[in-house]
Amino acid sequence: MTPTLPTLLVLDADPPPRLGRLTGRARIVHTDAAHLAERLPEADVLLVWDFTSHAVREAWPGEGPRPRWVHTASAGVDHLMCPELAASGTVVTNARGIFDQPIAEYVAALVLAVAKDLPRTLEYQRERTWRHRETRRVAGTRACVVGSGPIGRAIGRTLKALDVTTALVGRVPRTGVHGPGDLERLISRADWVIAAAPLTEQTSGMFDARRFGVMQPSTVFVNVGRGQLVDEDALAEALRRRWIAGAALDVFAAEPLPEESPLWGLPGLIVSPHMSGDTVGWRDELGLQFVELYERWAAGRSLVNVVDKKRGYVPGH
Repeated sequence: MTPTLPTLLVLDADPPPRLGRLTGRARIVHTDAAHLAERLPEADVLLVWDFTSHAVREAWPGEGPRPRWVHTASAGVDHLMCPELAASGTVVTNARGIFDQPIAEYVAALVLAVAKDLPRTLEYQRERTWRHRETRRVAGTRACVVGSGPIGRAIGRTLKALDVTTALVGRVPRTGVHGPGDLERLISRADWVIAAAPLTEQTSGMFDARRFGVMQPSTVFVNVGRGQLVDEDALAEALRRRWIAGAALDVFAAEPLPEESPLWGLPGLIVSPHMSGDTVGWRDELGLQFVELYERWAAGRSLVNVVDKKRGYVPGH
């Protein structure tokens, strides 16, 4: 008798993942958000390819069996976690490792662009205006990177290559990482404050009026973590009152950022559309990572990138 193949359910996004290597090794079923709830009971594995969707969080608390393993093609898992999934025996994995260096390079590019006043240079070029200015030196400045996971560590390494003194802040203090109790002291002395933390109950809204208030007038704030880490109204007020020198946001509480959002026109704010980790070929890397994880799972080997569902991220080593 031919053995029954495991059912792999894919929550689709365009373009779909390349799963040809799993032909004959899995029964692959594709679904959209509207039909996810009715198809969950038949799935052994769920691949959340549409990592911007909240459909898993909405569909999981339903009737019938649930997948033994859920993989999301993203670093963050806040879009899919719900109390029922967190309390279940289902293993959750993420795309840890794919986005680390691309995001670090993007942050370094933002630091250099702001320090060297490149946005205004391009603006003056469009206006055909010749205006000499002096710009900031990056070497010797200080950065505080909030989030000590692989992305935060990659940002730290990349900034150090620019001779930026960098401090990492994590959930708990350890060698080379400061704890939350040091956060305000560090951001009060930093030229660059970079948010790269996962979204959890502890980090939601952590950058509020108080935190922006203790930053220096020369500080530039960068968020490549999650939009909900930031009180956007408080950031807007800080920029309008020039409590800080500027900001760059790649993530927002509402995405896409609505056309009517006041953030578009704030002085000193660079807006980018959640693209800091997306380099040429990134979708193929995500697909290959999942295929290799599936092969481990099918062979009965332990999975990597396993998320601590209570904390909301993959614990460090």
